[in-house]
Amino acid sequence: MNAQHTGSTGSTAAHRVVILGAGYAGMAAAVQLAARTKGRQDVQVTLVNGSDRFTERLRLHMTATGQEVAELSIPELLDGTGAQLVRGWVTAVDAEARTVRIDDDRELPYDTLVYGLGSVADTTRVPGADDHAYGLSGAQDAELLADRLGQLRGGTVVVVGTGLTGVESAAEIAEQRPDLDVVLVGRTEPGATMNAKAGTYLRGALDRLRVTVRSGADVVKVQPDAVELAGGERIAADVVLWTGGARVSPLAAAAGLEVDDRGRVVTDAALRSVSHPDVWAIGDAAAIRQGYGVMHGTCQGGMPTGVHAALSIDRLLRGKEPRPFRFGYYHTPVSLGRADAVVQFTHPDDSPRRISLTGRTAMRYKETVTASPWPTYGRMKKVPASGAFWPTGGRFTRKAAR
Repeated sequence: MNAQHTGSTGSTAAHRVVILGAGYAGMAAAVQLAARTKGRQDVQVTLVNGSDRFTERLRLHMTATGQEVAELSIPELLDGTGAQLVRGWVTAVDAEARTVRIDDDRELPYDTLVYGLGSVADTTRVPGADDHAYGLSGAQDAELLADRLGQLRGGTVVVVGTGLTGVESAAEIAEQRPDLDVVLVGRTEPGATMNAKAGTYLRGALDRLRVTVRSGADVVKVQPDAVELAGGERIAADVVLWTGGARVSPLAAAAGLEVDDRGRVVTDAALRSVSHPDVWAIGDAAAIRQGYGVMHGTCQGGMPTGVHAALSIDRLLRGKEPRPFRFGYYHTPVSLGRADAVVQFTHPDDSPRRISLTGRTAMRYKETVTASPWPTYGRMKKVPASGAFWPTGGRFTRKAAR
């Protein structure tokens, strides 16, 4: 990778690094790379995002119930780093011409692209979900749900999906709105990936909050006033919240990048696209293989991918080779309203350990985790090396010889 390219007039121009998406991973990449190349005239870092506000996805269930969360300004964080923010929605990537289309009326050229367009709620696979269900893919979605819940005076909210987002959302709605009946519906039992103690505590908390749990149920259709289960049963609903699965943007596949069966960019060990070495993929947008399998999207794994991509690009700009990325999971924190939580500590492959926290201790732990990304970016801005530490997973992340 050359640090500079030749402009149309023959002059030497800066190497243009464009980062798509200011989620947890994209922000980590932008701040880390900008901090490490600050003052260099031969590198230009640009972050593209639909909003100048950073969305704390870990707090969207709070926004959805009308609770105020902090307004976090991306331009303020980037101030002084030399990185610039381009506000707009990415509508296409031309991997051959090395350009990004923004809002269908602007083109942004790049020499190196960091692809961090994360996942959104998958409301496409079940009829009616896209038309009649709310999602939690961003702040605007959460605010729309909050407005709708604010209009209700009693009624039933059906939360589809018994994963962690569904559990947190159901618990939050039930606690904040005790006048509403909350039904949590999904194929698996809530807390199924936890050890027996933690899972039992989680289900007990849902019971205390009067959340009705329907596990082993498959929603096959969403109607304006109900969800329909396989077998024909209907559950009446004034509001349906869809948390049952996620999908990634189709832009990577449309650009000709090699993707997996879920549309995620397939990367090499350093997080570079296997088909386009000038493209790096991070967070939910990437299919990153470790010794235990392909990583799943979480904040705890997303931020390290962004930092590692930045470190790798910086190394290449300085004429060095990038190093392999390794990451091991270490916890699963789940809030159960504002005063309760459960934290399942995990092995690097995300399987549960025997250790867990519950109650107020877990709640304080969860709040510390939720609040940590933004100050972490601030520290990286001043001391880039502070963000370059995470669990590498030991034997769990080593790939077997092929």
